[in-house]
Amino acid sequence: MDYDLPDELKLLQQTIRRVVSEHMIPLEPITPEDEDIPADLRAKLEQMAKDQGLWLLFIPAEYGGAGLSIFGQVIVWEEVSKTVLIPFRKDSIFGPEGCSILFLCNDQQKERYLYPVIRGERVPCFATSEPNAGSDPSAMTTTAVKDGSSYLLNGKKTWVTSGDKADFVQVVAVTDPAKRQRGGITAFLVDMDTPGLTITGKFELMMEDRPNEFTFENCRVPEANILGEIGQGFVISQTWITMGRLRQGAKALGVAQRCLDMAIEYAKHRVTFGKPIATRQAVQFMIADSEVELHAARLMVYHAAQKLDKGEDARHEVYIAKLYANEMVGRVVDRALQIHGAMGLSKELPLERWYRDVRSRRITEGPSEIMRWVIARKLLGRVSD
Repeated sequence: MDYDLPDELKLLQQTIRRVVSEHMIPLEPITPEDEDIPADLRAKLEQMAKDQGLWLLFIPAEYGGAGLSIFGQVIVWEEVSKTVLIPFRKDSIFGPEGCSILFLCNDQQKERYLYPVIRGERVPCFATSEPNAGSDPSAMTTTAVKDGSSYLLNGKKTWVTSGDKADFVQVVAVTDPAKRQRGGITAFLVDMDTPGLTITGKFELMMEDRPNEFTFENCRVPEANILGEIGQGFVISQTWITMGRLRQGAKALGVAQRCLDMAIEYAKHRVTFGKPIATRQAVQFMIADSEVELHAARLMVYHAAQKLDKGEDARHEVYIAKLYANEMVGRVVDRALQIHGAMGLSKELPLERWYRDVRSRRITEGPSEIMRWVIARKLLGRVSD
């Protein structure tokens, strides 16, 4: 395993790092936590990205993008996560990220959904979780029943990120209750103005995310709006979630690195009892532990990304990286906040915001307990109770 970055990724890393440091971090104090970047400011940042050749980094070359490898995307996610200006669950200023399963669209669907997303004309969201089917998506009860040349969708979906900002939803539903996750779940593209689709709730959470609840009541969706093949929905959703878990791991690296850098800088200059707190063993140990854990997490995330780039099944490695990186970043943020003392609690710094945000990552995209369970199941095999 070789984690020395090739020259082109080193250059990309340095460029993104400079953009974040010079153009984004200085804007943090003037950007309200619960609001998007003002439209005029976002337009300027996006234009800067275009001018520097950083636009559509996450889009394959065949669709006009940079065609970054998954490893390259990890490098970008890591660097851009060093600023709270781009909240954890929002696209960056480098163009749309949430297109991965839309590349499965057929030619007609690409014209209506994929290409408008790439051009920034339409916003997608993804709906799989339900009130009683989160960690176990195979237990979903939302159904899609064939009715002529259409399907009638009925059920509820929860925790839909950016649902109230989306133009269409990528939703998975049960089409064959007997098969369920083994060929009985199908993915659909549903326009938000489709009769029978209603946003019936919005959750106020401890972090910046404000996800929605969707209700489908005899929502008629044309057969032509099936994404991929009939019964392929569970595989599609797992592909989406696998990339989401890797993205979480990569973003945890960026947050942890910025917090560690802040802790080191503060420890060198904060003086108590006549000496910088950097001379105190308790502070030194917190910094050392953070460096060790961050290094380990980075190796795990990079390894998983490289396996995916080789076309290998890297779900096991992604589970490991997601579990460790998201627990690691919580500890690093906590230590950095402790080193900063009362200033760490202040909204003048991003630490308290990250402290709340990273706690969610041990739950979202699969709780830590589920990650441990699937890791153990691979090692032990399926054992009976």
